[in-house]
Amino acid sequence: MAQTRHPMTGNEMSYYAEGGTERHRYDVVVVGAGGAGLRAAIAAHEAGAETAIVCKSLLGKAHTVMAEGGIAAAMGNRWPEDNWQVHFRDTMRGGKMLNHWRMAQLHAQEAPERVLELEDWGALFDRTEDGLISQRDFGGHRYARLAHVGDRTGLEMIRTLQQRAVQLGIDVFMECTVTEVLKQDDRVAGAFGYWRETGRFVIIEAPAVVLATGGIGKSFKVTSNSWEYTGDGHALALRAGASLINMEFVQFHPTGMVWPPSVKGLLVTESVRGDGGILRNSEGKRFMFDYIPDYFRSETADSEEEADRWYEDKKNNRRPPELLPRDEVARAINSEIKAGRGSPHGGIYLDIASRRDADYIRKRLPSMYHQFKELADVDITAEPMEIGPTCHYVMGGVEVDPDTQQSAVPGLYAAGEVSGGMHGSNRLGGNSLSDLLVFGKRSGEAAAAYAASVPRPSVVEADVRAAQAGALAPFELAAAAGAAENPYTIQQDLQQAMNDLVGIIRTGVELEQSLVALERLKERAGSMAVEGHRQYNPGWHLALDLHNMLLVSECIARAALARQESRGGHTRDDFPGPDPEWGAKNLVLTLDASGDGVEIAEKPLPVMPDDLRELFED
Repeated sequence: MAQTRHPMTGNEMSYYAEGGTERHRYDVVVVGAGGAGLRAAIAAHEAGAETAIVCKSLLGKAHTVMAEGGIAAAMGNRWPEDNWQVHFRDTMRGGKMLNHWRMAQLHAQEAPERVLELEDWGALFDRTEDGLISQRDFGGHRYARLAHVGDRTGLEMIRTLQQRAVQLGIDVFMECTVTEVLKQDDRVAGAFGYWRETGRFVIIEAPAVVLATGGIGKSFKVTSNSWEYTGDGHALALRAGASLINMEFVQFHPTGMVWPPSVKGLLVTESVRGDGGILRNSEGKRFMFDYIPDYFRSETADSEEEADRWYEDKKNNRRPPELLPRDEVARAINSEIKAGRGSPHGGIYLDIASRRDADYIRKRLPSMYHQFKELADVDITAEPMEIGPTCHYVMGGVEVDPDTQQSAVPGLYAAGEVSGGMHGSNRLGGNSLSDLLVFGKRSGEAAAAYAASVPRPSVVEADVRAAQAGALAPFELAAAAGAAENPYTIQQDLQQAMNDLVGIIRTGVELEQSLVALERLKERAGSMAVEGHRQYNPGWHLALDLHNMLLVSECIARAALARQESRGGHTRDDFPGPDPEWGAKNLVLTLDASGDGVEIAEKPLPVMPDDLRELFED
C-alpha cells in the first residue's frame, strides 16, 4: 500500500531552530504529480526502481485536470484513414516545423497504445455507436482523434493514474516543495525541499530525478494556470546545469473566461468549438473567416455554408476557421478586441447555443455548462459566453534526449510541459495529454534504468547547507534593517510587466523594456522579507517561488527579443511574418556564470529523415 508522507511537527519547527532535517533514500524521485509525473512514477516502479513522488500541492491537484477536451491519438475509431503519419504531420505543421521530429514521431506512434493502456487501468471513455472509444475534433487535427470523457478527460486521466500509483504502493510526499536538485560532481544525487505545512527541510537521496512540474503561467496576469505553476522545474533544471529550449513560445489559449473578475483566465475548453461553437464579435459577425492564414487556406472553409457542411460531411469539406491552431485563433480574437469590436467585459463571444440543442450541450459539455452557470450566471444552452485569450501553456522547456527524456545533466529527466522540443512553436489541443502519457512512461523507464546502472552518489553536505541558507534568506532579511520588499507586491508587478511587455503581441522596444523591468524586480527580490516563522507561511513560499518565476521570465523575454520573426506562439509586431532562416534553428538558454542570469545561443534543428520529410511534399 502506498504511503503518503506527512511532515513531522513539534517545537523544532520554529524558524529559529537548527537541525531536524528529514532524510530519505530512493532510486527515482519524480517531482510533480500531474499526468506526466504519475505516469513516470508508475513506469519507474514497474521497472524495479524504489520510487517516490513529490508534489507541491495535494495528490490529484494538477493542471492535467484542466485538459478537458481529450487525448490526441490516431486510433482511427471515427476515421479509418487516420494514422500516426497524419498525426505526426499535423503536429509538425501546428508547431510550424520547429518541433523535434523524433519526439513528434514517437508521440504519434505510441499515443494509441498509451490510451488503450489507460483504458485497461480503468479509465471510462465515451463510446462510438460501435462501442469503440469516441474521438472528437480539435483545432489543427486533420481527423477527429481526441479520445474523451465528456469535457472532463484530464480529470479521468488523473483519477486513473492516481489509483494505479496507489495500488502499486508508490510513496507520495504531498505539499512538499523541491527547491534544489542536489548533485555530486556532474550528476544527480537527490533533491532538497521543505514541507509546506511545517517548514521542515527534506533531503531525498536518489541517483535519478524526473521533473514533471508543469508550466510557468503564474508569471502572467491573466492565466488559466493555478498557483503551483511558477516555473519551478524550468528553474531547477537551469540551476542544475541543464539547458532550456523554445522558451519564447508561450501559448495563449483563445478561450478563457473574462467575467466575473474572480475567474478571469479560467479555461473554456476547445471542445466547445470542436462540437460546433463559433466566435462572434460585438457586431454579431462570425469574424474568423477574415483571419485564415495562407498556410492553412487550402484546408479551411472560407464561407459559413462550407464550414457548416463540414460538420455533416467531415471527409469532403474544409474545416471551420474556429478550428485553426490555437495561436491563429488567439491572434484573431486579440485583433478584434483591439479594434473595438469586443464584448462589454473585454472579450468576444463564443456561441454554441444557436448551433446545438440544450440536451446535446449538457451531455457533451457538462463541465462548461456548470462552470458558466455557477461562476458567471450564464446558461450556455441559451446565450453566448464571453471569452478572451489566457496564458495557458509554454512550449519551451528542458532540452532532452527524445528517446529517454534525459537532460544534459546525468540523472536528470523531464517530461510533460516542463520539457521542450515536442511541440515546436505551438502545441495542438489534445497533444498535451498524449505527450504526458508517452514521455512520462519513457522518462520513468529511462530513469529507472539509469539508477540501476550507476554507483549510488552521495549528497554533498556543503550543498545542503547552501540550500538551507538560501531557503531561510527571506527570514534573515526580515531581521535586517531596511529590508522591506513584499513578495506579493513583486509578483503583482512581475505579472503586470509580463502581461504588458511580453504578452500575445510583442515588439522589440517592449521586450527591451521588459528586460530592464526584470532586472529591477530581481534587485527588489534580493531584499524580500517575510515575517513570522516557517510553519505554514504562504509569504515565505511565494518568496522562494519568485526566484524561479523571475529566472524563467527572463528566459522568455530574452528568447522573444532574439527571435526576429513571428511563428506559432511568438508574435512580433515589428517582424510580422515567419522567416525561413529562423525556421531552421532553435534558441537554447543556459545559466550564466553569475548564476543570476541567462545566456542564449542558436542551435540548428535536427535533420529529419527523408521518409518523414516526404510526408510534407503534398
